[in-house]
Amino acid sequence: MLVKEWRYFLLALGFFTRIPVPQFANFQEDDLNHSAKYFPLIGVIVGLCGAAAFMISAIFLPQHIAVLISMATTIYLTGAFHEDGLADSADGFGGGWQREQILTIMQDSRLGTYGAAALFFILFSKFQLLNVLSADLIPLVLIAAHAISRLAAVWVMATLPYAKPVGKAKPLATHISGRALWLANLLGLLPYLGIIGLLLLNHPVILVVKLVALTLVPMLLAWLWWRKKMNRWLNGYTGDALGAMQQITELAFYLGLVLWSVNA
Repeated sequence: MLVKEWRYFLLALGFFTRIPVPQFANFQEDDLNHSAKYFPLIGVIVGLCGAAAFMISAIFLPQHIAVLISMATTIYLTGAFHEDGLADSADGFGGGWQREQILTIMQDSRLGTYGAAALFFILFSKFQLLNVLSADLIPLVLIAAHAISRLAAVWVMATLPYAKPVGKAKPLATHISGRALWLANLLGLLPYLGIIGLLLLNHPVILVVKLVALTLVPMLLAWLWWRKKMNRWLNGYTGDALGAMQQITELAFYLGLVLWSVNA
């Protein structure tokens, strides 16, 4: 059982990052369903790399440059996997008026106007929001944001059916069991709970409660909004739409933290 779980973790790591993993013999697409519970843990790893890049860069460079380097690190590490999903989703939902048309546009490898605008907005907004936060908080925020935003994508898998795209689709996890969802919740929320625990040591309880409200509410609203669009126009989700969900909820998490920091 441990060997199987290790295989599922490595499969998730290889699927979502550029980190080298062993070749898998007898790969089955259903293996991705078993690896879905580790998606938030991959977010922790990506966040840790971004945090390390920020802390090292901040020793020698201004904060805004360190933030830029940390963002570049996470994008390189994931191969812009989720950013690509956001861009494809923006092109599809922006340019399509029917389900089949939206899915066809999303599968087009070319970048359109909607996708370019979405990429610029999401990256510029992340850069601006992270630079509002204190340098001491940013490493923890990066880890928590990458973990909890991937958990948001997992929850889409748990609550919507897979909308099979037209034509040939890439391998994708299309199901997660209730038991696996519990583990995904634990892995996705632990870094966030760690921030709350640390803040409780130095801040009044009321400020920490305010932090929870100001971070979770924007994320929940963003999650409900994007999930509704997927369900309405696609009757489910696709891999690109999951990538967009990760990007949107990550941005919402940063926005909530900035709202808290400027009003603390």
